[in-house]
Amino acid sequence: MSVLVVGISHKSAPMSVLEGLALDADGARKLVLDAADSEHVGEAAVISTCNRLEIYADVDRFHGSVEELSRLLVARSGAAPEAMVPYLYVHYEDGAVSHLFHVAAGMDSMVLGEGQILGQARNALRVGQELGTVGPALNSLFQQALRVGKRTHAETDVDSAAPSMVSAALQEALGDDGVRNVSALVLGAGSMASLAVATLTRQGAREVVVANRSLANAQRLADEHDGVRAVPMDELGDALGSADLLVTCTGASGVVLTAAEVAEAREGRTQPLTVLDLALPHDVDPAAAELPGVEILGLAALAERLGGDHEAVRSVAGVREIVAQEVRAFLSARRQASVTPTVVALRTMATGVVESELERLEARLGEADPEVVAEVRRTVHRVAEKLLHQPTVRVRELADEDGAISYATALAELFALDPDAVSAVTRSDIVEGGNS
Repeated sequence: MSVLVVGISHKSAPMSVLEGLALDADGARKLVLDAADSEHVGEAAVISTCNRLEIYADVDRFHGSVEELSRLLVARSGAAPEAMVPYLYVHYEDGAVSHLFHVAAGMDSMVLGEGQILGQARNALRVGQELGTVGPALNSLFQQALRVGKRTHAETDVDSAAPSMVSAALQEALGDDGVRNVSALVLGAGSMASLAVATLTRQGAREVVVANRSLANAQRLADEHDGVRAVPMDELGDALGSADLLVTCTGASGVVLTAAEVAEAREGRTQPLTVLDLALPHDVDPAAAELPGVEILGLAALAERLGGDHEAVRSVAGVREIVAQEVRAFLSARRQASVTPTVVALRTMATGVVESELERLEARLGEADPEVVAEVRRTVHRVAEKLLHQPTVRVRELADEDGAISYATALAELFALDPDAVSAVTRSDIVEGGNS
């Protein structure tokens, strides 16, 4: 069995698409059950948030499982498959493990390092356990992901990375003069946009305007701060034309403002426009930087300017290193564990052979000295253990190396192990793992 993720998020699809996939608690539980009932799926869990819907599954076939799980997501969107499929992403095996660990660490969130996703991942695990759709594979994966998330928050300052990044970005964009007497337009209404609006108003911006695809969300954000006003997207051009600073962080999957739209908004105006594009991928067409008076500062350029010593940059680097370490450790442990049923079956077979031969020996010896017989038994068992020790240790080491060789299969072939015996050990491990 192998781990598979099929999902959609703010990084792959516009919010209008994600809103069509929003699930309540009952809807998420129904999706988990439907996923678990799929032909090639052994275990299933679902992470469902306002900007993410992901199915995690332990599967026995890649292509069939991708088709089945994709079909479930498309069906819930109500859209045609050809309209939805391009927004879906797939991660498999090592990639699936890495993706979940990055999600749990807050590195895949709209707001860098946000901790709310940990609770959402924990809820996905709990629901799967309650419904019986989570077994040892996903239980182990999610439990480790939760530990990774906790570790990143405990060992780094990633919690404050987003606010720190916004403040540093404004400093880099505007220099020593800061935001005072600046007319700012904030495009977006999510958590990062909220941080930008809060920072701009706190530092005394002359004017702050919020634009968003949903006017209601823009108005909600504006109402949280004195003097901030909201405008609908059809007035974006006018608002941009009078702005000195554009801060954009919509979480859209593609360009929100083209170079032509920026040029049209600035027609007849001479004041410089600084664009602080905090979105990933970027919201503003990079070609807009070629327009007179327009400067664009994106996340990549911002990280380069801030350098590795900035606290936000250090935090992100620290989280990435932790996640990389944890992914390597988890995959290593899983690869080594994959040979355990074969090793156990080999030792069981060896023990059976030894016992059978000792029984034959004792029958031929007749009334032998019990102490001598006991010593013979101990000696023969020690010999068998020593003969098996190095091969079984080595096979675990080899299993942790990259390559296409299945050392468990090779071991089973070399010693002619009964496949049913190996399967019996695997089933026993599953039962014990599910109850732990």
